[in-house]
Amino acid sequence: MDAVILHSGFDGLKFTLQSEISAELREELASAKAHAKETHGESVLELGAITLNVTNKGARGFTAHTGDHGAVWLFQDPQDRILNNPGITVDFRAFGLATGGLAGAERHFRNCMEALGIKYAETQLRVARADFAVDVLAPWFEPDREALVVPPGTKITEYTGVDETATIASGARVVGLRAGAIANRQLAIYDKRTEVIQTNKMGWLTIWNAALTAIGKPALDLNDRDASQVWRFEMRLGSKQLRNRFEMRNWQDVHDIIGDAFTDALSRIRYTLPTTDTNRARWPMHGIWRQFEDVLGNDLHHNCAGVLPSDVIEANRTAKMRELDAQLAGLFVTRAALSDVQAGDLQDFIETHADALWRQITEHPTPAPERLAKAKARYRWT
Repeated sequence: MDAVILHSGFDGLKFTLQSEISAELREELASAKAHAKETHGESVLELGAITLNVTNKGARGFTAHTGDHGAVWLFQDPQDRILNNPGITVDFRAFGLATGGLAGAERHFRNCMEALGIKYAETQLRVARADFAVDVLAPWFEPDREALVVPPGTKITEYTGVDETATIASGARVVGLRAGAIANRQLAIYDKRTEVIQTNKMGWLTIWNAALTAIGKPALDLNDRDASQVWRFEMRLGSKQLRNRFEMRNWQDVHDIIGDAFTDALSRIRYTLPTTDTNRARWPMHGIWRQFEDVLGNDLHHNCAGVLPSDVIEANRTAKMRELDAQLAGLFVTRAALSDVQAGDLQDFIETHADALWRQITEHPTPAPERLAKAKARYRWT
């Protein structure tokens, strides 16, 4: 039985920026934060074309937001910096991503940076997290831990409430599964209907009903669980994937290869229909999972390069090593010829001559570690 797709798109996106706020902005934020503490609320700053709500949070910095369709902004205090932490963190909100997508998030970011007067270069940006979600109407579905086929060692958690992480008790209805680590790669399957009701975020109901109207189906009545059960399938990628493996740094990288990152994640985890076959790899794919894969692939088709940056880097590095090996081999043959070495003695000559080469390296006026570091710097692949 096919589920009905009610929504698909990015649900989370976080950037960090190695930059600082100006002294003038710092004073405005400090004053607004102090006022927020006094009033136990939020202070509003009108900065050009944007409105910044400053909270009383942030022990050594400032926390603000630009509304439900904007982002949460964390600014380090330039006068009380935490070493090695980024000066600015931007965490885009789900409703803004759901309605504006990547293009809307980037537009909002650049408008805010201009209004805040923060100078930066694209090389200072880093992608910290990206989430992609698909909401499906499937009242008959319930998550099954056994149906998840994941890489060895992956932690899987069952839970029975929006904020719970404990394994379910016997007889409790499963409302969600999580597999993996958020810093790396994580899949979450959970009861989005219940979350919407508990958090009163009825904007999602508007989004879902718009999708149903578009295909000629009646609107959802959340009071009728048997007819309105919506499950969210969400793939979350952290910095170990985005930064380390896919070399994602800035907005252009996100637009170009974020689809490759999510496609790779889907190739490493599956939700299946368990059978009696002891080889879990042969279990058939669940129908909802097939729909999830299809939607993600279609939505992110234009955000794929089709090749990993790390693969390109490794190919270039390997090619250079082969080139240098060929040069070394040629030099050794020439050096052996000048020493009247016979063909049958060439291997012994190469092995014994390595000691002479090592003596030259150690006797060089520039220490070996320094020469090695310079060589590494000369051949940077990222």
